[in-house]
Amino acid sequence: MGRFKNGILAAEILFLLARLLSGIDGVVSAVSSSCMIAYDDGGAPAVLQSFECVAQWGFLVESLKNSTKNCEFASLQGHRKYQEDRVTCNLGIRIPLIGKDARNAAKVDLLAIFDGHGGTEASETAKQNLLDYFLVHVIAGAFKKSSTLYDNQHDLVKGSHGSLLEIEDKSLHDIVKEALLGAIRDIDLKFSLEAIQKGYSAGSTASIVVLLNDEELMVANVGDSKVILCSGYAAEELTSDHHPDRDDERARIEVAGGFVLDWDVPRVNGVLAVSRAIGDVLLKRYGVIAEPETVGWRRMSDKDGYLVVASDGVFESLTPQSVCQLIGDAKVQENGTPYDKFPFLPSVSLAYCIVKTALQRGSTDNLSAIVFPLAQAAGVILVHKDEL
Repeated sequence: MGRFKNGILAAEILFLLARLLSGIDGVVSAVSSSCMIAYDDGGAPAVLQSFECVAQWGFLVESLKNSTKNCEFASLQGHRKYQEDRVTCNLGIRIPLIGKDARNAAKVDLLAIFDGHGGTEASETAKQNLLDYFLVHVIAGAFKKSSTLYDNQHDLVKGSHGSLLEIEDKSLHDIVKEALLGAIRDIDLKFSLEAIQKGYSAGSTASIVVLLNDEELMVANVGDSKVILCSGYAAEELTSDHHPDRDDERARIEVAGGFVLDWDVPRVNGVLAVSRAIGDVLLKRYGVIAEPETVGWRRMSDKDGYLVVASDGVFESLTPQSVCQLIGDAKVQENGTPYDKFPFLPSVSLAYCIVKTALQRGSTDNLSAIVFPLAQAAGVILVHKDEL
């Protein structure tokens, strides 16, 4: 009996793999209406908590991941008692396009830093669930963008055009953006429910970057971590801080019945120094939200060298400009000889250089940074991961 069950499981896996390799056409035809109802009712968590839906979607989600690459980052606890930052990087995710062969799949890189406060529970929940939730939303979004319908018997019925619609660039942009926003929304809801049940007071900011086909990027930001684009020594900040003294943030808080108190820094009800965060359930009623601000889609140029995602601890003592200055000074010259200013490179990473310098210059917070080389910088310098 055990061998029989294993045989059935193997057959199901091969069936799903064949669906995946046929592109999103195959993914869509493997999605049942009951799982789409579960998705519509409860988002990605409902799908991943359903035995039926995990059987259908779980293997597809895992197959879209690329476990052979790791993002390069560095973290330091700094002078805090605990390390509440969390970093997650997922490179080379392949999303099959509707009507396209899987070899023409879109390539997605997903980079994120979650800066926790009041405990590690919120940032850890975000780290553990971001990728799976994102991919569930991608699959569901592709299904909804197609012209397929299911009848009451759950049989696939072609749309009026007789075939599935291809995903065009704009539709792909929409699917990826909505998948990211949906993942953040689901993370906040999942953690908030758990926080109410277990009495957690933790929260987390979030800075997330999606790179599409090494050509375009989109940024979603919650709180005061930053995303910077370094073009040579020039810095462009792609995010805006969500501090409660910002006019639009203060207005929302006051309408909700909260107030902003200047106590060393402006704080919501004298407690929270950011006005947007995952979790912080006790302050949700006073206007604290987890809805991110987004930037994109932005097309990369050949002048863009490095993308930096960093927690706010880095910017206690460094400016975006000084971060790009550090990267510029640390580049290896064309003849392969490092600059004398950083003779230890490339044995440690650019990310470590940033967090270590920020700590040396007086930062007291947890520090985390991702330094992602774009097309112009690819192959210029070796970068290693340092998680301390």
